[in-house]
Amino acid sequence: MLKVKNLEVFYGLIKAVKGIDFEVKAGQIVSLIGSNGAGKTSTLQSIVNDVKKQGVITFNDLDISEHKTHKIIREGISLVPEGRRVFQNLTIEENLRMGAFNNDDLYEEYQERMFKLFPRLIAKKGQLGGTMSGGEQQMLAIARALMSNPKLLMLDEPSLGLAPKIVGELFEIITKLREDGITILLVEQNAFAALEISDYAYVLENGEVALSDNASNLINSDEIRKKYLGA
Repeated sequence: MLKVKNLEVFYGLIKAVKGIDFEVKAGQIVSLIGSNGAGKTSTLQSIVNDVKKQGVITFNDLDISEHKTHKIIREGISLVPEGRRVFQNLTIEENLRMGAFNNDDLYEEYQERMFKLFPRLIAKKGQLGGTMSGGEQQMLAIARALMSNPKLLMLDEPSLGLAPKIVGELFEIITKLREDGITILLVEQNAFAALEISDYAYVLENGEVALSDNASNLINSDEIRKKYLGA
């Protein structure tokens, strides 16, 4: 579904991502794991053309390397950014409406679908995004991204700063989304939680792919356990 070839990302003279290759097959959860500064977030941002980059990115055999962000979203890719970034002064319903900017005629249908997926949001649909808890904001951020009906959903650090119970709920929802036919590209510092639900994973170190394998193999790797799983 998604193929990335020789991707480089630049911030001025600094090369944050150094010519990486990877792919995401339809129907999979694929994780990018690694320490802070490894290039994970930059990689996601490059896919939606939000940073200066070089390389080739194809999505369903279409070269989207130079496409504008809004066009990439219309093609079927959606990103939930690190830190959630919900619209603080808009209600839940208004946030969802913003997510459906390219799908407004189906807003009511998709809103109902989001409330079934995230029942916590129903009772608070008139509440401002900025007054919600961190976990609720993350659920809203995911719901907003899903309002564009993506084929590929990219999640950047969805567990960041959340209580373990909420993290468990979110990862159950991510697994359900895959079951519903949405392909997932997941960036996550909680490597163990990510690998537990993933089909395949890439380990990034200093802007390069250091290792890649089936997630089940990586979770049992002594090297990975020592570096990223605290074991």
